Amino acid sequence: MVLHPIEAGNFKLDGGGMFGVVPKTIWQRTNPADANNLIDIAARCLLIEEGNKLTLIDTGMGHKQSDKFFGYYSPWGSYNLKDSIEKAGFSMDEITDVFLSHLHFDHVGGAVQWNKDHSGYEMAFKNAHFWTNKNHWKWATEPNAREKASFLKENLQPIKEAGQLRFLRDNTQVVERASDFNFEVFYADGHTEKQMLPMIQYQGKTVVFMGDLLPTTGHIPLPYVMGYDTRPLLTLEEKAYFLNLAASQGYYLFLEHDAQHEVITVKQTEKGVRLDQVFAFSELFN
Repeated sequence: MVLHPIEAGNFKLDGGGMFGVVPKTIWQRTNPADANNLIDIAARCLLIEEGNKLTLIDTGMGHKQSDKFFGYYSPWGSYNLKDSIEKAGFSMDEITDVFLSHLHFDHVGGAVQWNKDHSGYEMAFKNAHFWTNKNHWKWATEPNAREKASFLKENLQPIKEAGQLRFLRDNTQVVERASDFNFEVFYADGHTEKQMLPMIQYQGKTVVFMGDLLPTTGHIPLPYVMGYDTRPLLTLEEKAYFLNLAASQGYYLFLEHDAQHEVITVKQTEKGVRLDQVFAFSELFN
């Protein structure tokens, strides 16, 4: 097995939305905002090379929306999904599986793209199966009013229509071995219904793809919960459980949305679980 970080493109989000009830005077110490109160956000995906499978975890937000849409998210930097996959030594057509932590637009948007003449949509990974779970698919395709703007039909329906949609078996435990994959999954329901976070055994370490359970290092303290979470009190419980586990077991946390930090570890302190060490992925693995 070989893991490859894949940078799908940076953007910005409202700092208040990202930190919920936490005052700006506190959160801006770790996540400084610009003049419009926006903070830097990454879309850092992960590619798993193993045997005859190439599995991409998440896809970023893609490029098919309007200029008006992207105007809300202020894309910045030069990263994009296609170039990052090619830099890792592969083509889009070689991807066999796309594992989606959840179906918000900044995680699944890169799965679907315009066709050549912009008359319709096509799959960005034409030879891949796209994996979610039945509960989350229903949640995303019959969205509540709060999340409706994050579940875009043009990101979802083409996957089903192409016949490339696949479901993991229903989970019965918080941490469960993923059917069809060589890793476990941590299931979390606070941010959205049945978010799936891969827990990968790699070079003697447990690497956890954190998705939106822990977007950035600034979100480590328990009350620092995104305003976007549908069940924030449940997020508190899930974070407490997971961070205590991560601290005691020495997990390496792969951060999808932290524009400055790729991988971190956490430790127990008198104030609870806090940041321990920060790593570039290339420092840890080669």
